[in-house]
Amino acid sequence: MLNLYTLKLNFMSKTGFLHSSIGKKFVMGLTGLFLISFLVVHVGINACIFIPDNGETFNAAAHFMATNPVIRVMEIGLFAGLLLHIYQALILTLENKKARPIAYAKVNGAANSKWYSRSMGVLGSLLLLFLVVHLSHFWVDTKVAVFSGKADEHNTYVEMQEVFSHIWVVAIYLFGVGSLLFHLLHGFQSAFQTLGLNHKKYTPLIKKIGIWYSVIVCLLFALMPIVMFMRGMNN
Repeated sequence: MLNLYTLKLNFMSKTGFLHSSIGKKFVMGLTGLFLISFLVVHVGINACIFIPDNGETFNAAAHFMATNPVIRVMEIGLFAGLLLHIYQALILTLENKKARPIAYAKVNGAANSKWYSRSMGVLGSLLLLFLVVHLSHFWVDTKVAVFSGKADEHNTYVEMQEVFSHIWVVAIYLFGVGSLLFHLLHGFQSAFQTLGLNHKKYTPLIKKIGIWYSVIVCLLFALMPIVMFMRGMNN
């Protein structure tokens, strides 16, 4: 009979599964799917701005997400998953460069994969910069309002109107959403494949779902700053 304690030590040790290349990719895939599921919730809440009620529905949804104790606990898990995803991506990128310090000059990567599949490190870095901008615009002010006891007075819809009243901010967000689109086009299918969910019968379906998911989610995210900017111009 296997010693469960020994297995646990091996799983967590430097030579164990989590520290192997496969283990790191497994964590990347698992956290990637977790973040993909979060995007569905995030885009669903934000899509409430499309309702023509001067932000009433959106503010109600945003207030619930900011103040509900269960959501706030889940938010800790979200940030933990995000940081772990970023960390593992950085480690894998450095290990890959270390393993192949000299690029293969005769290999035509474009013949075997899409450019965005070979540029996940760059796209991830752009997304990280965009995330910092996004959090500084909305998340920080919301948390300040919550912890200062002024959550009921905080109007996220008005805040969005102010942020997206500047065309250069809209351009930054559209660039960030574009980076997210190409990151998801590769990452969605790759996450399932890394977790071993790879089958000649189901993989094509997963790929199609991934394309539709990436396009729809990113289209909705892109429309939000555009709509808010246009509403500001009409006021």
